[in-house]
Amino acid sequence: MRGDSVKNWHRHCLLPDGTELQEHSIKTDRDIVVGEFCQIDYGLRGADVYVGESTKIREYVWANGDARIGNLCEIGSDVIAKQDAYIGEGVKIAGKLVVSGALDIGEKVEIAQGFEATGEIAVRNPMPVLVFILIYLMTMLKIENERELDRILDNLFTDDDAKVEVPLMIPARSRLNMKVFSVPSSMKIGRKCRLHGNIRAGSIEVLEDTVIFGSLRSRGTVSVAGGVTVHGNVESNGKVFVKKGAHILGDVIAKEIFLSEDAKIDGIIEAPHGMHIGGE
Repeated sequence: MRGDSVKNWHRHCLLPDGTELQEHSIKTDRDIVVGEFCQIDYGLRGADVYVGESTKIREYVWANGDARIGNLCEIGSDVIAKQDAYIGEGVKIAGKLVVSGALDIGEKVEIAQGFEATGEIAVRNPMPVLVFILIYLMTMLKIENERELDRILDNLFTDDDAKVEVPLMIPARSRLNMKVFSVPSSMKIGRKCRLHGNIRAGSIEVLEDTVIFGSLRSRGTVSVAGGVTVHGNVESNGKVFVKKGAHILGDVIAKEIFLSEDAKIDGIIEAPHGMHIGGE
């Protein structure tokens, strides 16, 4: 497998349907995939949870399935795995490690409050998380050629997305704190999510019936679907699309704005390259 293919998936940020970003946690019933060198001031709670190398999680990691923590990660509280756990070399866990299944653990791991493991314990360095994630994504998407991965990930939120259990994906070098959810590239937010915080991304797409308690700011396109409520501003250096039934409680500022007649904007509208009203 080529190294550049391993890196390509990092530009995708996908928040699947029903994701909740609350005061201290990110919750989903799907798998969670986190890239390397991230700084996340929340706890993570999902099905299987995979955390890339050198990432810092300020709160806990809770996996209802497996937990896989990459080399040199720092976890600010507990790591709980209801099935197996794979802890890389040099990981620091400020709380306790509780594993209901087997435990593979690397060298020089620090666990401040000790660990419990019901199954077999092996001291060895597990497969690098980034390689494992690539294999996981290819298996999930039922593809054999990693060159197809980016194209398929780009289209996971199409009409055919019900065929795939879309994981929650946070790209490498993302920053999530109590004020800002910042990713270096595109972000796609699923249906019926509830997110607290200001979203910053290269482009943003928000699907139906999601509520965002914060603002949206993008260098590129922003698309807000019907039934979405944004308790803040929407700003873009490119185009903004506000669809039928969307409600923006703040301002909408962009080079060009496409606004449905049935959308509602409470604040001011600024569009130096034009505003277009009509359609969906």
